[in-house]
Amino acid sequence: MKIAVVGTGYVGLVSGTCFAETGITVICVDIDQEKIDNLKKVIIPIYEPGLDNMVKSNVDKGLLFFSTNLEESIVDCDAVFIAVGTPPDEDGSADLQYVLSVADEIGKYMQDYLVIATKSTVPIKTAEKVRQKVSEALKKRGSDLEFDVASNPEFLKEGAAINDFLKPDRIVIGTDSVRAEKLMKRLYKPFLLNGHPIVFMDITSAEMTKYAANSMLATKISFMNDIANLCEVVGADVNMVRRGIGSDTRIGNKFIYPGAGYGGSCFPKDVKALIKTGDEYGRSLEILKAVELVNENQKALIPAKVKAYFGNELKGKKLGIWGLSFKPQTDDMREAPSLRIIEELLKEGVEVRAYDPVAMEEAKRRLGDSIEYCNDKYEALIDCDGLIVVTEWSEFRILNFKVLEKLMKEKVIFDGRNIYDAEELQEFGFTYYSIGRQPVKP
Repeated sequence: MKIAVVGTGYVGLVSGTCFAETGITVICVDIDQEKIDNLKKVIIPIYEPGLDNMVKSNVDKGLLFFSTNLEESIVDCDAVFIAVGTPPDEDGSADLQYVLSVADEIGKYMQDYLVIATKSTVPIKTAEKVRQKVSEALKKRGSDLEFDVASNPEFLKEGAAINDFLKPDRIVIGTDSVRAEKLMKRLYKPFLLNGHPIVFMDITSAEMTKYAANSMLATKISFMNDIANLCEVVGADVNMVRRGIGSDTRIGNKFIYPGAGYGGSCFPKDVKALIKTGDEYGRSLEILKAVELVNENQKALIPAKVKAYFGNELKGKKLGIWGLSFKPQTDDMREAPSLRIIEELLKEGVEVRAYDPVAMEEAKRRLGDSIEYCNDKYEALIDCDGLIVVTEWSEFRILNFKVLEKLMKEKVIFDGRNIYDAEELQEFGFTYYSIGRQPVKP
């Protein structure tokens, strides 16, 4: 089989590479010439563990190709996956200009039957717009070529995307065509051999499934953050509460870790888009609106704790920040809590020193020279009045207290991910603030 994947961002590049891993010939297409030239040299534009080796392996095998020419790329293809960006508009709705532009191009250049599948996260009814665009382009050509559209949403976690694609919890495919269903089933056959379920449904339901899944997970996070904040006030320990409810199989222990708020490319954008869809159809999604509000408020929680500790006298203080990406194992800083935290601190006249294992270049692109970038975690603490932990990278989990005592002017830690033992910090003379637990003082 041969497929084309249009868009070499996070979703497109991971999907195309993993399809190639199963023996399918894949051409990844993008309009960015520099990006394509770099990919041909196996210079990967994103950080995803294991992806560079897998790209190189499949390029060497002659299964994975990169091109800027969509017309040539779709020749002899069985399917084309649209995996371009859908950035949020100012009103929260998803911008479909790139998706529909690709659909128009496919209609201009296709020479045989194709299944055209949306891999991008798109609003409900997008497939109908894609179908219309392709049909209009074919009509202008005077062509009666047949094609089908499908929705094939991705469920990839950044930092574990390869494993998620190759060993999925489920594969969701929305289609209204028996022919398309057979082709997609053949395409995904290597994944079915390991017992991973493939769920076929109508296209609208598949589009809704993606938004509903991400919104449910975002809801769990915001709910736990709300509970954590209440725990802190009443004197309960949210870690104990989390264990207590997480053992309930109806709830489970995933996505119930309190913290400084969720970020990334999916949850914020998808929650906004689903809220917008509800408003457009006259069904206001009040729970999701509350989820979004809780999350925005949560990002301001760490700065509030810092202000409280220093008595609102922050001007001239120097604080070290560990972690800039929205979560570990990625350099993605879209909607990252660190951005809001740093913004609030800079407003108060704080000097910020920061370190992240992989997101430093992305941070420089977003923040410029407004903060100081350090080469390692301990350099970020030199002469600092406190430490703020924003991202729970593994290398941050064990502290060298002797080093901290030598470097820091004041022994206080603000932990936005609850990764430290409060009693241990207290024993070493640190004041410790976390999420959903009472502050600990020496």
